[in-house]
Amino acid sequence: MDSIIVSADLDGKKISRDIYGHFSEHLGRCIYGGFWVGKDSEIPNINGYRKDVVEAFKELEIPNLRWPGGCFADEYHWRDGVGPYETRKRMINTHWGGVVEDNSFGTNEFFGLCELLGCKPYVNGNVGSGTVQEMSEWVEYITFGGESPMSKMREANGHKKPWKLPLFCVGNENWGCGGNMKPEYYADLYRRYQTYVRQYGKDKIFKIACGPNASDYNWTEVLMREAAPLMDGLSLHYYTVEPDWNGRKPACDFTEKDWYLTMSKASFMETLVRRHDEIMTKYDPEKRVALVVDEWGTWFAVEKGTNPGFLYQQSTIRDALVAGITLNTFNNHCDRVRIANIAQAVNVLQSPVLTEGAKMIKTPTWYVFHMYKPHMDATSLATRVATNQIGPEDSRVDAVTASASHKKNIYTVTLTNAELKGKKEINVTLAGLKGKIKDAAATILTSKEMHLCNSFAKPNELKEKTLDVKLSGANELFVTVPAMSVVTIEITA
Repeated sequence: MDSIIVSADLDGKKISRDIYGHFSEHLGRCIYGGFWVGKDSEIPNINGYRKDVVEAFKELEIPNLRWPGGCFADEYHWRDGVGPYETRKRMINTHWGGVVEDNSFGTNEFFGLCELLGCKPYVNGNVGSGTVQEMSEWVEYITFGGESPMSKMREANGHKKPWKLPLFCVGNENWGCGGNMKPEYYADLYRRYQTYVRQYGKDKIFKIACGPNASDYNWTEVLMREAAPLMDGLSLHYYTVEPDWNGRKPACDFTEKDWYLTMSKASFMETLVRRHDEIMTKYDPEKRVALVVDEWGTWFAVEKGTNPGFLYQQSTIRDALVAGITLNTFNNHCDRVRIANIAQAVNVLQSPVLTEGAKMIKTPTWYVFHMYKPHMDATSLATRVATNQIGPEDSRVDAVTASASHKKNIYTVTLTNAELKGKKEINVTLAGLKGKIKDAAATILTSKEMHLCNSFAKPNELKEKTLDVKLSGANELFVTVPAMSVVTIEITA
């Protein structure tokens, strides 16, 4: 029998709700046809924002939304996306698909979307092809409430009051598509550019520096050494790619070997977070600087017949396991990981939501985020998992992962079972619990077959269901978990 022991009497750090953030890039059909259809569309919309997509993300209570990129951020010039639609510049999106970008969705539209969703805006500034002045004036356009050329421009564009800008990143992937820079060079650029990301008024801008690509530990070392006092966060990008960047396989057509390799790569997030945290702690022992994992998720081959530059892929229970394993990792390291953004929100990579014309479906990933909602702003609790290793020798991985938290008298335990065959009998103990368990309820996302997905023809193949829980003592309970499952247990004590 596997076991999960939760230290119910030892409070950890708060699990920031910002760990459950999302990402919307001008890429494929994420913005256009995803969030934005325009006011004249026959698809039901709220002032141009697609109604069904907005409602799906409101149900998740998403904490923040990242925009405009991604690689697109370092070729985006914000002035092209403000003012009357008929005067906005048209351009070719050279990064993603070579399609025309008409800039009908720009700064005003993005902040309007965030207001509609009730989430924080997270903006990426242009360092790769932009100037210090351009970035500085963008921040002024967004946030300055006094009299200035930028505030007058914002007022002329229909928004007199300034917006709040809680999260701002200086560039994106400046080690790659954002300029192919060396860490020393970017560190100096960051020091310069962030100086002009000015805070107007009392609302603080949380400044994020472009961090490393996956296991580039030297980048973290240099950035923390050279610029840690000037940053509030350092980004990290890591994708679960199977088998590698040069030979990505389909999202729905994979073997058992592919499954375990994917689980192993998802579990590698634990190593990345630990290693980068160790380096950051050398320069920031109090953990003031957050690790911001603002791009993560699966990256498989695009669906047949779709534009290769649109990165459109389906989603199976395999993606759900990746989401569950990753979010458990973030929860368990919430003292350093305080912001994260899955890539991406709609129709791109590991999307919670897919659209096709007027139709919309929720993917297995959407259900994982829905099931993990109780963790948001809860207090983390240390967990110990006793389980076996599974998979072939070159991709061994723990069968079960877990994280736990509490709010007042409600204890939440989330777990994943990556076994392809065979159920898991799992005993959960709330060690040190004062009093006893009064009640417990569980939900599960699972699949009878590893290739199943929610399609537009069959939108409800994979969805959240209830799972039986048996109380087995004052502070213990027991669940039987099928193979390929993500589970949430809510315990009242």
